[in-house]
Amino acid sequence: MMDLSAVMDATWPAAQTRRSGPWLLREGQGGGKRVSAATAEGPWQPEDIALAEQAQAALGQPALFRLREGDAALDAELAARGYRLLDPVVAYAAPVAQLASVPVPPICAFPIWPPLAIQNEIWDEGGIGPARRAVMQRVRGARTSFLGRINDRAGGSAFIALHGQTAMLHALHIVPEQRRNRLATHLVHGAAQWAEAQGAVNLSLVVTRDNAPARALYASLGMEIVGEYHYRMK
Repeated sequence: MMDLSAVMDATWPAAQTRRSGPWLLREGQGGGKRVSAATAEGPWQPEDIALAEQAQAALGQPALFRLREGDAALDAELAARGYRLLDPVVAYAAPVAQLASVPVPPICAFPIWPPLAIQNEIWDEGGIGPARRAVMQRVRGARTSFLGRINDRAGGSAFIALHGQTAMLHALHIVPEQRRNRLATHLVHGAAQWAEAQGAVNLSLVVTRDNAPARALYASLGMEIVGEYHYRMK
């Protein structure tokens, strides 16, 4: 079974990580919740929560936890302390061979590293600014960006990286005027073909639970839910 946390940490890494008691702490440097949230990596006691809060405050970050399967007791404790629930997320995955078998139209999705300036403009429009793009530069394993073109225009961008036998797709954004043209579908299939060439067995991604259009797309591609998590912030 895919270790979702390990894949996320390797393919979308924090600037630094360290342990404090039972917690794995992440320094995000503005890269978003995924690279800034603390997670429980061992048995904890209620009084241990202060350790994470103090460490995150020292980093200039809000008190933020990522809650996964098996974290129900911690979730309840944080809720009782007034932590609010944020961004429930669903993880999808499918066999690479299944997704890579679908042909991609010529010049619709192709790998580029480092990303082009037009890709940064597309990401900026989608809220994936310089601090989040810096996360991509920290990946140590196989990685690439994908540029999507449709109607003779650059219309989308995505990032993919490999951990073990699992590739994870991140930062997929399609400009509004090029949506409903199957460009996101082409990018997923193109990413799967790249992942297959790297020896990956599975392609995965995460999406917020409320993003119904994206979830419908991934389900239509045969991707299945393999995990869920959410955040709580003080």
